[in-house]
Amino acid sequence: DGKIHELEGFGEKTEASILEHIAHFTGKSKRMRLDAAEEVAETLSRYLKGVDGVKELTVAGSFRRRRETVGDLDILVTAKGNSPVMHRFTEFDEVTEVISHGTTRSTVVLRSGLHVDLRVLPQVSYGAALQYFTGSREHNIELRRLAVRKGYKINEYGVFENDKRIAGKTEKEVYASVGLPYIEPELRENRGEFEAAFKGELPKLIELKQIRGDLHCHTLATDGKNTVKEMANAARERGYEYISINDHSQHVTMAKGLNEKRLRQQLEAIDKLNAELPDITILKSIEVDILEDGKLDLPDTVLKELDFTVCAVHYQFHLPRSKQTERIIRAMDNPLCTILAHPSGRLINKREPYDVDMERVILAAGERGCHLEVNAQPSRLDLNDTHCKAAKELGLKFSIATDAHHTTGLDNMRFGIDQARRGWLEASDVINTYKLSRLRKMLRR
Repeated sequence: DGKIHELEGFGEKTEASILEHIAHFTGKSKRMRLDAAEEVAETLSRYLKGVDGVKELTVAGSFRRRRETVGDLDILVTAKGNSPVMHRFTEFDEVTEVISHGTTRSTVVLRSGLHVDLRVLPQVSYGAALQYFTGSREHNIELRRLAVRKGYKINEYGVFENDKRIAGKTEKEVYASVGLPYIEPELRENRGEFEAAFKGELPKLIELKQIRGDLHCHTLATDGKNTVKEMANAARERGYEYISINDHSQHVTMAKGLNEKRLRQQLEAIDKLNAELPDITILKSIEVDILEDGKLDLPDTVLKELDFTVCAVHYQFHLPRSKQTERIIRAMDNPLCTILAHPSGRLINKREPYDVDMERVILAAGERGCHLEVNAQPSRLDLNDTHCKAAKELGLKFSIATDAHHTTGLDNMRFGIDQARRGWLEASDVINTYKLSRLRKMLRR
């Protein structure tokens, strides 16, 4: 109504920006963040596994491919013929609407607005259905095309030669029928996985158990909730060999960012803790702001005292593309810039990435020996999967880090692993899979 720009601190540009973003988000289909979808999926899975006669259960679809957002859930089960699983499914507490209720398929809507399909399948078709309903659509189209060339037909019931089922009990059988090895769900986007499979060049995707430490964590010195010691002990409990402390630098005033004096006090405290705590090494670092002109937020004299830096953009998200790109590259020109944190600045379903030439940023990082972060916060998952794959192909290395602001935040590492796997990353691509002695060398520019 033209009222916002009359408020103090607002103007016509702000008003126009708000209208633009409202139009952008209302035009988008509603998709739930992966972590929220996981809560629903795990609750439903526990509920349905407790039903008499249920044998196997898998949540398929984009959830199984670990996409950063999920549109709906596809649950596949095998069950005895007398199992009341369909009836129990429609009676789930969170169900607000039953769209359909059958003997082999039912569809409901939950309070969250999420649509959920449940399919009961014969054991002989379970692998084929799992492959079919995991998707993606583009991956399945290509797989069916390969089957046709061999004279086969692939659908959710199996692989058929004429009317004879020749495969379908397992996914491995389905892929083997067209001469392919098993393809991990995270790779099923028709982005080169078939070519790699035929050449025997599918990546051996990174696993959570290969992570040796977390390289981006905060404490109550800025906007975290725990002390350095508490974060270190939480990391040790998770079997980590090291953890870094990366509180905000002084420009982030809302988070009580560290100035030079306070940072040095923290470094002294870390030295004392390293002498005190067994079986864990606390690395000295900071999440240093990249200023608008590309300079880092603290002087080189103090940054040189750190084991490494994590550098990030936290303000001026709306610079023109060329200026935003040059800003980040200028920061990486400083040899004390070790890791570029959450490189696109997006917040999933809340804030779009800033306008930056990511191809140029990736190339510049590679030329300068700067590593890229895969931020494991479910609200970020930044880098995205396609940029991970592009950077890997250019030989860059990555840090998968939680950006944890409390001890339980360390558990978000699994979401970073999901994103890295979708980006084709292997353990050798990720610096925090290495032992501390090797890591220290990789953190030097």
